[in-house]
Amino acid sequence: MQATSTKARLSFWQIWNMSVGFFGIQFGFALQNTNTSRIFATLGADIDKLAFLWLAAPITGLLVQPVIGYLSDNTWHPKWGRRRPFFFIGSLLASIAMFMMPNSSALWMAVIALWLMDASINVSMEPFRAFVGDKLEASQQTTGFAMQTFFIGCGGVIASLLPTIFTDYLGVSNQSIGGAIPDTVKFSFYVGGTVYFFAVLWTVLTSTEDAPSDMQAFEAERAANKGLVNAMKEILGGFFKMPKTMVQLAVVQFFTWVALFSMWVYTTPSIAEGVFHATDAQSAAYQEAGNYVGIMFAMYGGVSAIAAFILPWLAKFTSRKLVHLICLVIGGISLISIFFISSKQMLLLSMVGVGIAWASVLTMPYAILAGSLPANKMGYYMGLFNFFVVIPQIIAGVVLGQILKLYFANQSGKVLVLGGACMVLAGLLTLIVRDDAEPVAS
Repeated sequence: MQATSTKARLSFWQIWNMSVGFFGIQFGFALQNTNTSRIFATLGADIDKLAFLWLAAPITGLLVQPVIGYLSDNTWHPKWGRRRPFFFIGSLLASIAMFMMPNSSALWMAVIALWLMDASINVSMEPFRAFVGDKLEASQQTTGFAMQTFFIGCGGVIASLLPTIFTDYLGVSNQSIGGAIPDTVKFSFYVGGTVYFFAVLWTVLTSTEDAPSDMQAFEAERAANKGLVNAMKEILGGFFKMPKTMVQLAVVQFFTWVALFSMWVYTTPSIAEGVFHATDAQSAAYQEAGNYVGIMFAMYGGVSAIAAFILPWLAKFTSRKLVHLICLVIGGISLISIFFISSKQMLLLSMVGVGIAWASVLTMPYAILAGSLPANKMGYYMGLFNFFVVIPQIIAGVVLGQILKLYFANQSGKVLVLGGACMVLAGLLTLIVRDDAEPVAS
């Protein structure tokens, strides 16, 4: 259990400033999630290989986040603080990678660019989760994570819509000329890289961090933790010291992120085939489908931005567990419905349900977890918790392609049904989670 907090309550605008960076981070993730399958397919990837090619994303999270969390826990600079050096370095590297990704001229180049981009995004993202635990007392943590979710939703909406904006309003070509990535996708990534850097820089420059309360003890612990061997022992040893709440949430996270990975990988080919009747990834219809998936993902991002402020209010009158359960069941049913819908307008209704689930996924597990973690290891445990985000995606990346090929006759929409069922199961498993620190106010 975390000790009783003596942290000062922060104002709305202080919480706002410390969360703005997530607007840029989600620009990166939204462009990645919306366009990666489109880019891979355009460069010649087979549909049953898409999930495997996506493995770059979860594997980099598996490797990077716990290490960055551990390092940020053991970092202190009088000017830059503990988490903000990682915000800045990660944003700079991610912005560079986002300029590289759409300029890939071969599939292998795009895969390498995805590795670089996702690793860099993870460097800046992981400490943001710990930042809330560092700065906010328990009664404000749900609000802090909800504010992050609001910016994630807003960033996701704009980034997902960029290819359509460039096509419909700025007259940029959405065609794949000679098998190359369309200009709409290229320009979207250029804008995204720029926004990413400056949004994170805003948080770096407008937020402060408190020095460790006992600097002498902090320096002694940091000195003891020096060295790669000690770092790896501490990181791996944490698996055997996880709070019970974290273990219970890990089970919920597993099925949740199998569902989300399925959606990100297979929505584009599913919509292209089922709604736009296109299987040739270099055709105009397939590229149009790619733009429309951006609109769909913008819908769920926009809904999540609104829901982010409603869910904490609902949790006050019920519980965070119950809210998360209901949201995941709604999201799972909505994801399943995509397979049975051929109307573009009705697909947007499905994404409303997915957006409700997404808001809860980004808020409730972290709010529940933060109350069960020791303050001096907040970054480390938040990074370790990410294992239960990326491991299910790695497993899904290995097996979904084979399931698609052997059992679903390459009908990618059926993978969305499987993903939706996993999300419903995740919602039901929320019942096993114990929430140790329900806040009394938000």
